[in-house]
Amino acid sequence: MLRILVFGNSGSGKSTFAKNLACLPEVAHLDLDSIAWKPNQPGVRETLHLSFEAIDTFISEHSKWVIEGCYSSLLEYAADSANSMVFLNPGVKACQSNCRNRPWEPHKYSSPAAQDKNLTMLLDWVASYESKDDEFSLQQHQMLFDSFDGKKYELKSNSESKELLQSLKSTYG
Repeated sequence: MLRILVFGNSGSGKSTFAKNLACLPEVAHLDLDSIAWKPNQPGVRETLHLSFEAIDTFISEHSKWVIEGCYSSLLEYAADSANSMVFLNPGVKACQSNCRNRPWEPHKYSSPAAQDKNLTMLLDWVASYESKDDEFSLQQHQMLFDSFDGKKYELKSNSESKELLQSLKSTYG
């Protein structure tokens, strides 16, 4: 049964990886961005309790799933139900390059121009991944990865991500 967590820095390829897995039959996808923030209140975090309830509901409604995001608190909560974990860790430069090349995300931005306006802030945020110590940090992601007892993969490049994705599709497709 496929129950997998995908996490890493912004621009590491989490959403692309998860969306590709969600193309498999009956595999549901949860982007933690959709439950981590209060609806219609940009920049205001949802309570952990309500985010945990949303994770519980998602897991109870789907036998096969992929959950992706950068929120260590939410990932740690979901880890008890996961059987696999993918830590996308290609390095800051690769993440920044991916951010510069990402297509418009209409679910996050009203227009490509609005997304481009946010790019400098995003690149700075990505650059701080190795030095910060909050739930979005390399330090927290590494601790989450190291403590997981199931099958786990730490991927250091986009090509490694593509190879694992093909392998998982062959296994579960």
